[in-house]
Amino acid sequence: MISRLPRWVWTGAWVLAAVAGMVNVVGLLGFEHQAVSHLTGNTSLLAEVLAVRDLPGVLHFTWLIGSFVAGSTVSGFLIKDSTLQLGRRYGVALLLVSLLLFASVPLLELKSAYGMYAAAGACGLQNAMVSTYSGAVIRTTHVSGMFTDLGIFLGHALRGLPVDPRRLTLCLLVISGFLCGGILGTLAFHAFSYSALLFPAGLTALVAVSYGLYVFRWGKPR
Repeated sequence: MISRLPRWVWTGAWVLAAVAGMVNVVGLLGFEHQAVSHLTGNTSLLAEVLAVRDLPGVLHFTWLIGSFVAGSTVSGFLIKDSTLQLGRRYGVALLLVSLLLFASVPLLELKSAYGMYAAAGACGLQNAMVSTYSGAVIRTTHVSGMFTDLGIFLGHALRGLPVDPRRLTLCLLVISGFLCGGILGTLAFHAFSYSALLFPAGLTALVAVSYGLYVFRWGKPR
């Protein structure tokens, strides 16, 4: 049971989910029409191209999935622990996310798949940053788990079993952030094309700076 969630956790979870929603919808609307923030669909597409022996397709999806994993690897190297805790080097990780998203814009404008790989790496890095807090699994780049938890909570409620309202709120928070980010990303893409990714890139940089100032006041990096 989550006894207490600091305000920075609530705010950060929503903002990062919105960032992922924006990035993913740009990938879906872009020239490849492929998701970049989660791997379920891309793994299925990799299976498809493997089955038909499409070597360029195999290389593409291997790079796309590998970029996400590489981003997660960098996060694991920087942060060292999966438990969410104030003072860890989330600011450094977020700055790298921002740089990868900024780098993806000119590449995508050239219709280079490397732009997608950069965006996927950013999403992997972001998603691995935050794993658990007081027993609650927190994922910000995809919402399948959150919808699953939501269904479990509804099932428990129907059986008359206790439901932790804070964990339920966390699920709804991440889902709403991802949804709102997708809406904003769609509107931004239609208005600015791939430059729409400058918004989540700038937002993650702002969060990184804000987190750094917060830690400077309340704690030390670990």
